[in-house]
Amino acid sequence: MKEILFFFKDLFNNRLLVWDLSKKDFQNKFTGSYLGIIWAFIQPFIMILIYWFVFQVGFKSTSVSDVPFVIWLLSGMIPWIYFTDSVFNSTNSIVESSYLVKKIVFNVRILPLVKVISAAYIHLFFIIVLLAMLFIYGFSFNLAYLQIFYYFIALFLLVLGIGLISSSLIVFIKDIGQIISMLLQFGFWLTPIFWSMQQIPEQYQFLLKLNPMYYIANGYRETFLTHVYFWEHPVLTLYFWVVVLVFLSAGIILFSKLRSHFADVL
Repeated sequence: MKEILFFFKDLFNNRLLVWDLSKKDFQNKFTGSYLGIIWAFIQPFIMILIYWFVFQVGFKSTSVSDVPFVIWLLSGMIPWIYFTDSVFNSTNSIVESSYLVKKIVFNVRILPLVKVISAAYIHLFFIIVLLAMLFIYGFSFNLAYLQIFYYFIALFLLVLGIGLISSSLIVFIKDIGQIISMLLQFGFWLTPIFWSMQQIPEQYQFLLKLNPMYYIANGYRETFLTHVYFWEHPVLTLYFWVVVLVFLSAGIILFSKLRSHFADVL
């Protein structure tokens, strides 16, 4: 517990550095292109248009629980896109910044956090687009929308915990990057994004709910579409936060134990 408290205190003390590095990381992804960071917003917007055309126009998908399919799909995809970007980028954060790791005075523990925050800029854009589409389709504002802050914090802490674990291990085990990629692919199809939980026999649904991203994806949909509050799922909520605490604790402890060896290996 002391290690965990010290970790977050250290991150708070370096909050200005974390903020500056996250902005630079976001900008550097598109350095050299004519449109610069505008690409960061054009790409998800085009993706949204493609999904709308393919499923709404091409496949003529029907509504899910009286919700247009494109809205239902996007509300589940938005958290997953942030999850994959954050986990993948934070996994490689130490290896990519080896020149900083080798500096004795640099606080290495902030690097995974920088990647997680950097990915949040795109996530915010997705949420704004989804809200705009909700209003275009005739949805009115609901107080349940405010719990998006809760689900974002929950998702943020989940990916931070996973990122701390994977970024620590990949320095010593290069195969971790490939393993993470495969797990993300499996996780995508095990998370109800393109399919609804109602399609699964009831006796097997609890197995899929063990996936912490079910809680997040379903939570985003309940926030924007069905207006169900997270405290209406007390057991699932408790389980999710236990999982987050396990990932965070394991990540912080593992990172702290291995940090002194990063520079030697890199």
